[in-house]
Amino acid sequence: MTPSSDLAHRLSRLLAAGSGCLPRPGSGQTLRRWQALADVAAEDLALAKLFEGHTDALAIMAELGAAEADPGAVWATWAAEPPTARLELRRTPQGARLTGRKAWCSGAELVSHALVTAWDEQDRQCLAAVAIVQPGVTVTTDGWHAVGMGRAASGDVLFDAARAVEIGEPGQYTARPGFWQGGCGIAACWYGGALPFADAVADLVRRRDDPHAAAHLGAIDTALAAARALLAEAACWIDAYPAASARIQALRSRAAVEEAVGNVLAHAGRALGAAPLCRDAALAQRFADLPVFVRQSHAERDLAELGRGLVDGAGDGEQAHGPRL
Repeated sequence: MTPSSDLAHRLSRLLAAGSGCLPRPGSGQTLRRWQALADVAAEDLALAKLFEGHTDALAIMAELGAAEADPGAVWATWAAEPPTARLELRRTPQGARLTGRKAWCSGAELVSHALVTAWDEQDRQCLAAVAIVQPGVTVTTDGWHAVGMGRAASGDVLFDAARAVEIGEPGQYTARPGFWQGGCGIAACWYGGALPFADAVADLVRRRDDPHAAAHLGAIDTALAAARALLAEAACWIDAYPAASARIQALRSRAAVEEAVGNVLAHAGRALGAAPLCRDAALAQRFADLPVFVRQSHAERDLAELGRGLVDGAGDGEQAHGPRL
């Protein structure tokens, strides 16, 4: 079995078991949703990438009032828009048609349907649902040469007047509350992806009385505990204010979890040394995968947006120093 077919099989089993039907963000069980995402990420980051995309697509369609998805479909959410790859949506008497190139299409060879962002004749961003297996859709491996997250196969997909169904109204994809709620869910995946490093260092400490390894484990636990607490706080806030924008909560959580992941990787690498990078295939793959996955963050750009948001929203209870205890 090839790596891609194995990943497809595991994703299908996960969805068939009902794991894809997670509580929607803001439903009162947001933390349970994120815990499920983190659990899958702790198992396999490439699997989590596809699983998160599928569950995000279902939540988006439900929020925007789309028809219920075929229970046998496997969905992706492709919303990246680099300047070199932009889709056009044209409305015709026969329905919406998509033309152009879409980049960073995770799992394009493995999914049956995707939600994609595109731009209409009035240069408005739209969202459309599209079946992948149809004339006018060509899946490629262009632009994807990754070692980390390589199995997610996030290549380019070409569209040539492909049939699609418009979802929601122009601009609604990013304006809806679920946009930033889903952004927090990505951070839950990053958090889950870091957990096996804590386990590996803990195993080392159990086997060997090494004060340096124990210190690294303490640092890893501290970083993960802080990230976990902030995710739990964000989930509670979203459930309390499901119709509000969670932009500040998402940017803050993502920044904190990204920093925690960086600390975990640094401490785990120093504690474990070269051996797992060379002799433990699963952990070596995770050392390659997690930094690539976390680069879904926009780093300083996100921090700058957080800072501006804190100042702009200072009258709405979000002070520049953060919430009071």
